Formats: sequence, structure tokens, C-alpha cells
Amino acid sequence: MKYQTRKKALILLADGTIFHGKAVRDKDGTAFGEVCFNTGMTGYQEIFTDPSYFGQLMVTTNAHIGNYGTNEDEVESESVKIAGLICRNFSYTYSRPDADASLEEFLDKNNLFAISDVDTRALVSYIRDNGAMNAVISTDVDNVIGLKEELAKVPSMKGLELASKVSTQEPYFYGEENATFKIAALDIGIKKNILRNLEKRDAYIKVFPYNASFEEMAGWNPDAYFISNGPGDPEPLNDAIETAKQIIASDKPLFGICLGHQVIALANGVSTYKMHNGHRGINHPIMNLLTGKGEITSQNHGFAINREETETNPNLEITHVHLNDKTVAGIRMKDKNVFSVQYHPEASPGPHDADYLFDQFFEMIKSVPQT
Repeated sequence: MKYQTRKKALILLADGTIFHGKAVRDKDGTAFGEVCFNTGMTGYQEIFTDPSYFGQLMVTTNAHIGNYGTNEDEVESESVKIAGLICRNFSYTYSRPDADASLEEFLDKNNLFAISDVDTRALVSYIRDNGAMNAVISTDVDNVIGLKEELAKVPSMKGLELASKVSTQEPYFYGEENATFKIAALDIGIKKNILRNLEKRDAYIKVFPYNASFEEMAGWNPDAYFISNGPGDPEPLNDAIETAKQIIASDKPLFGICLGHQVIALANGVSTYKMHNGHRGINHPIMNLLTGKGEITSQNHGFAINREETETNPNLEITHVHLNDKTVAGIRMKDKNVFSVQYHPEASPGPHDADYLFDQFFEMIKSVPQT
């Protein structure tokens, strides 16, 4: 252990339940957010930098976190997006030759408060039973009443628009300008590996802010459109929903992932709802109803689309379902070149189970006459 004496810390849930731990570093700290858990045994650096996790206190269910260090190339955005980290055993040293820093150094650089020595099995079990809720982690263990008062002021994730917090403020380009295909991407929390997957299929991407209009995106004359993943409740994203409606009306190919999937559903009149505790991990089983094949997928979402409304919508077809709870994991429009999934094919947990979705997108682009 690096620090012989570490400050006591606590996790205070919105319902008043308290779990105890210790600060990872020898300094005081406090962080607020919605507490959620991820079951992945690896990929913690990608989790911490995924914009979809913005404002959340992350509980890692794997017993050891930090044991393979960090690598500056293994990030999904330019900064840490989670609000705080909760783990069982924190590794101050690492053994991976390819790492360029310890996780402690990474947290220091990004000013992220973390606590360890927590009974994460008990905490995750509690969240599973009682649902995701707001919480605070803090070394201010003697000020529970004050922390409760501050926690009560933190807004619920339901109804919370967060895309504006993580989206680019100005359009930017990704890839080679002379690539075969031009794709306009709406950034409502886009991951770098999505851009890499589009680029390696010979695409040049222009990434637009979360509130970009269809006119702005169409002005670049792209071959197709993409709507990204992201954090928060999809229903307040009025600009993105309107843009999606107009993209659909344009008859050009459109692909959406996670929050983008929900936006496409909303653009078709299908509502969304906040899940009990969401899907977060790299081992979620999906059934592709079109092929009859199963997929092991990476997932990170706390909202889902209404299955009954999707089934009765004359324009939509359910293409994928989550095998654990039968939630909708993929849709396509019957008379348009539009499809979306509620998981992350770019995260490669299978590792290649869902790669075909990017290939399917480009086959769709090739099949549509370009104007």
C-alpha cells in the first residue's frame, strides 16, 4: 500500500444508506453524481473517459482496478468524464509493459476523486435491488447531515440534458480528406473509437455539435449521417430529435448508437424511459432477430426505448433484443436506410461480434445513389 494511513471516506446514497471506504489518495475530496456500476474486468480507462458516463459515480465490480496502469492512447475522449470512482482494491503499481503511467497518476492528472476498500459486492447488490440513484462520495465523514443537504440539490438523471456538456462546440474533421465516403456525425457524446471505425472504412467525417441543424449538416453534402452515443436523458434533446427527423426525410443513410438509437426512436414517435439500474458492462447478450445469431456486447445506458410502442409502430422493425430482460437493442426503419443499436459495436467485447454493423452501414451507403 502506497499510503500507510488514508483518510476515511463514505458513500451516501440518496435514500440515506451509507457504505464505508478510504480515499485512494492522501487528500480530502467530495464528488456527487448518479451511482452506477460496470461489470467489465478490463477497460477501466475507456470507461472513465467515455462521455456517456458524464456525471456518474462509477462502481467497478472487478476486485482489482489499476493493476495494468494506463496508456494515453486508450481514451475515448480528451478528459475523464465520470464524477468519481468507487472500487474494492486499488492498485498503485502496475505490470503492463505497454502502460505509460499508473492509474493514480492518471487520476491526479484529471483531478478525479476516488475511494477504495469498499464492499462493492454489497453496494452493487443494493443498487440492483433499489435502482440507480444519486449519491455522494466524500472524506467529510463527520458531516453526514451537511452532505445529505447538498445531495438533495443534485438533479435526477431523469429529464437531465447532458449532451451539451460533452459535445464539441465547433465542427471538426476526422480522417483523410480524400477518403471515398463523407459522413456527417452529430456529436451528443461521441467516442473516439467510433470515429476510428468509420475512418478505417475509408470515410472522412465532419463532426457537428449536439445542436447542429440539418441545414448545417446537409450543407457539407455528406453521403450519410451518424448520431452518436452520449449521456443523460434523450427526451430533452429537442434539437437532435428534430435534426434526426429531417435526416430521415432526406432519404440518406443514417446509423445511430446508444443515445443516437434513442434519438432515432424519439424521431419516430417512440418514447423512452429510465431503467431501474441500466446496462453497463462488456458481457451483455444480444440476439440478432434477423440472423438468429447471438452477440456478446458492450453496453452503457440508463435509458431504453418503449418496446410496445416500437412493435406497434408501422415504420419500425425490432432487429435486436437484450436476452436478459428483452429490452429493445436494435431497430430499423422499414422504408428508409435507417438503423440503430443500443450497444457499442466499436468496443469489441466479443471481440468481433458486432463489427458487421459498421460494414452494414457502409454497404447501405454504397447501395444508395449519390446525389
